[in-house]
Amino acid sequence: MCGFAGFIQQGIQRQTGEEILSDMAAAIEHRGPDGHGLWFDENTGVGFSHRRLAVQDLSHQGQQPMSSACGRYVLVYNGEVYNFKSINAKLEKNELAPIWRGHSDTEVILAAINAWGVEEALKYMVGMFAFALWDKKKRVITLARDRLGEKPLYYGWQGKTFLFASELKAFEKHPEFQGIVNRDVLSLFLRHSYIPTPYSIYKGINKLESGAYLQINLRDEARYDSIPIQYWTVKHVAEDGVLAPFVGTDSEAVEALDLLLQKTIRNKMLADVPLGAFLSGGIDSSMIVALMQSVSNASVRTFSIGFHEKTYNEATHAKAVANYLKTDHTELYVTPEQAMAVIPQLAVMYDEPFADSSQIPTFLVSEMTRKYVTVALSGDGGDELFGGYNRYFMGRSIWNKIGWMPEMLRRYAANLLSFPSPKTWDRLYDVVEPILPHKLQYRMVGDRLHKLASILAVSSPEQMYRRLVSQWANPEVLLSDCVEPATVLTDKKQWAEVGDFTQLMMFLDTVTYLSDDILTKVDRAAMSVSLETRVPFLDHRIVEFAWRLPLSMKIRNGQGKWLLRQVLNKYIPESMINRPKMGFGVPIDSWLRKPLQAWAEELLDEKRLREEGFFNPALIRKMWGEHLSGRYNWQYQLWPVLMFQAWNERWK
Repeated sequence: MCGFAGFIQQGIQRQTGEEILSDMAAAIEHRGPDGHGLWFDENTGVGFSHRRLAVQDLSHQGQQPMSSACGRYVLVYNGEVYNFKSINAKLEKNELAPIWRGHSDTEVILAAINAWGVEEALKYMVGMFAFALWDKKKRVITLARDRLGEKPLYYGWQGKTFLFASELKAFEKHPEFQGIVNRDVLSLFLRHSYIPTPYSIYKGINKLESGAYLQINLRDEARYDSIPIQYWTVKHVAEDGVLAPFVGTDSEAVEALDLLLQKTIRNKMLADVPLGAFLSGGIDSSMIVALMQSVSNASVRTFSIGFHEKTYNEATHAKAVANYLKTDHTELYVTPEQAMAVIPQLAVMYDEPFADSSQIPTFLVSEMTRKYVTVALSGDGGDELFGGYNRYFMGRSIWNKIGWMPEMLRRYAANLLSFPSPKTWDRLYDVVEPILPHKLQYRMVGDRLHKLASILAVSSPEQMYRRLVSQWANPEVLLSDCVEPATVLTDKKQWAEVGDFTQLMMFLDTVTYLSDDILTKVDRAAMSVSLETRVPFLDHRIVEFAWRLPLSMKIRNGQGKWLLRQVLNKYIPESMINRPKMGFGVPIDSWLRKPLQAWAEELLDEKRLREEGFFNPALIRKMWGEHLSGRYNWQYQLWPVLMFQAWNERWK
């Protein structure tokens, strides 16, 4: 795991070019504290810089930028190609291998590209990666990204200069970078709490799509605005899986998934440095740890954090799983003060606005884990692939119950539910709770009823889904002079034809929320402390297998992740993991009313909002006042605004 940056800027002198490259690399030193390097071609103005986190081949033979044995290619690369040894063997079998200088996957990638070309080499590669490649012969620069978007890659033209980097921080160090906020994209951020691919917060700068590569040909100015080329897509995988489903029995499916996961876990555990895993005690992380322990000769290192507030604490469940599996377990109980101390760092850690508040505990568990290991495996991806989110099995049920109602009647019901404040609903629940036959495990009755009210008035299941994944349903009421850009969620041409609403939600979550929220959150939090994270569920062979499974093997009897549960039951007693999904959150709502009030008040100052000119000051102040009073819980709407304000203060 590393970080890289570079540019194409013709006419620049060597000394100046190398100084800029050095500054760009220094900006992302946290991604690679073990070494650095740069390469610059004064004739073409092409420059690469690299920061190294040494995981495979710790010797100097693994340093980057790296030239191919034939001298034609130069590569900077971030990530891990887990099957590089099998690619190595294939090259040698076909007499296409060079004389190896070391044993890094970087060297194997270069040899594969030289032997088969970029696209074929990408199709052979199994892993998480982003890279920039310079072809001296064709004078072509290629940017590429892994299939699921685990590793980041930004790029774009700023005037006549082409920039690319693992993080936007590096762009700030280039004198041609303009850094103009894209107000249209800001509306997407308010809706989703993250910025969807291919957009970035800056005009002229994009994220490269997952499973794609892009080429700039310096011999052909018409190719300067090259369109990314997809070499693998979730859309095709989903459609192919539905057309050719798994036809085996339940027990055969359990066995097939178990074997596939074991093979994947073995590959993900290859490292020349200490390795461990995050463990929350939920299904996904417990599955990863159980399989790691089953294929390991030593106790696996596991890590979890806990909170003293019972509603947010999963550490007790994680400890029970760790004790059963006999892992070498480390846990840290975090105080509210420790968690809140992270908040001022977020604008630097996430160098474009990002507002998933679970970024706070994700950073804390990463920070603790890095004290003991350099690589950590995570359970992300299980929900999207195997049907874990509540909306997958509740979405269809809700629509079946309300879809028959005339839209006017549903709007009327929505108004009735939303008229009393959440606080009022909570008080009413406290009154009637003693006589209820069934008690709610988690309170927040008012928030849930207001959430239900927000989806009652939609006109289709697809609109209901979009509302469920939106923090601000109508960002334009808060912003001036903006037009919300199209995304996968609004462009049905990009939707997989899977013939089922629940399957469609799983597809859309995979290509949006998973890559742009979950994976971004984990990558930035972990890499800020130089920790490499690996996500076994996102091995593309597991993704392809999951999409072949019928929905009944994912959701059964009103419960998600049925097949994963059956596999996990082979390693851990069902009673340990058969509990409601908790999530990985912190009490932002109450923190904003007390310890974070002064911080938030400064960012939401009416004069400041008016001078900066992004948001509607009157609406923000109204919601802020209602939140402070406790009448409404506006944390999900206010947190994105606060994260943008903090980001804007830091970077502008």
